[in-house]
Amino acid sequence: MCVILASGVATSQTTQATNDQLNVGGLFADQTLNVVTADEGVTATTTAGANTFGMTVNGADGGLTSNQVNQGVVTAHGVVNVSGSLGDSSNVTTTAVGNSGTATAAYGTLSGFMVQTNSAAVTARSQIEGETALAGDVVESSLAAGNSQGLLLVNGAMGARVSQKNEADVAADGGAILQYVNGTSVIAGTAAGNNIDLTGANGSAARVITDQNNVADNVTATKFAAYGNSYLTTTAATASGNNLNASNSGTLLDVASHQVNTAYVRAQAEETSYQFGGAQATAYGVGNSAMATNSNGPGLVLDNVQVNDGGGVEVIASFEGHDGYDAGANATAIGNAVSGYVCNQCGGSMTATNSQSNNVDVSARSTVTINSSARSVVGVSTATGNNATFSVTNSGY
Repeated sequence: MCVILASGVATSQTTQATNDQLNVGGLFADQTLNVVTADEGVTATTTAGANTFGMTVNGADGGLTSNQVNQGVVTAHGVVNVSGSLGDSSNVTTTAVGNSGTATAAYGTLSGFMVQTNSAAVTARSQIEGETALAGDVVESSLAAGNSQGLLLVNGAMGARVSQKNEADVAADGGAILQYVNGTSVIAGTAAGNNIDLTGANGSAARVITDQNNVADNVTATKFAAYGNSYLTTTAATASGNNLNASNSGTLLDVASHQVNTAYVRAQAEETSYQFGGAQATAYGVGNSAMATNSNGPGLVLDNVQVNDGGGVEVIASFEGHDGYDAGANATAIGNAVSGYVCNQCGGSMTATNSQSNNVDVSARSTVTINSSARSVVGVSTATGNNATFSVTNSGY
């Protein structure tokens, strides 16, 4: 569902939109491609969403009240079976979201109150099976979220309150098996209980209050990749209980963020390649994450509260190969993370208040195994209970 409002001149509160969505049935999107040889490549896009809504004001003012509730299982499953060649470039994307919303203010003002509640499991799974196959460039990704809300401003203004609650497991998994990759292969999975993205450009201003509560048992992102011979490869997994990413380029960004996570958060990225050029396994897991950036504007106000409890955070990254050039594995696990940035060359100023509490175990494990020889081997493992970073500097630092 999408609502677009437009007029030549912005006026005060010209239109009010109300959205009320309830889904109780299961959503299942399945796709299988059986391929011998595709010269140019294959594209497989699989998407499942229980409730979706979008509103845009362009050269107008508006108000929005949205309530989305999902009680049905959401599953997206995409598989590519290949025996010969995937060709020059292939893209396999699988997305599953319980509740999804977007709100856009372009050359106008939008005020909004958005509530999202998900109480059923959300799973995105994608796989490339090609034990005897060749491939050029490959991108295989899985994205799963219980609730996701996007806020977009283009020379606009927005005042919004977003409340999200996820009560069910969220998983993004899968991977790839290929005999030979002569290009770049990226195998990635991202899972979030609750997710909010705010992006502002061209002198925009935003004031937002966000409440994110993830009480699911598990949020997991798991990716496995296996190659016989590979050129440049990355296997990545990112899992977060609650995630907020607010980035503006304008007069003001004012964010009040409150996050509570009680789920077990696990990110696991594992890769093997018998012979390799450059190979990297990267895993990142966090209970609560909030980022606020005003990159080309003078003001940032950030009030952050984070509580991570319940199941803990576990992150695993590993790579194993026989011989090659550069190999690495990076595992980062954090209970609570917050960062704020404002540009000092724009007369930047920041007001930040931060409260973080991590009450559970946080673990990170990185493993690199080279059975014969390599040019360089790098392993990084980092576990942090609470991390806060605030900076007022120019974009070069």
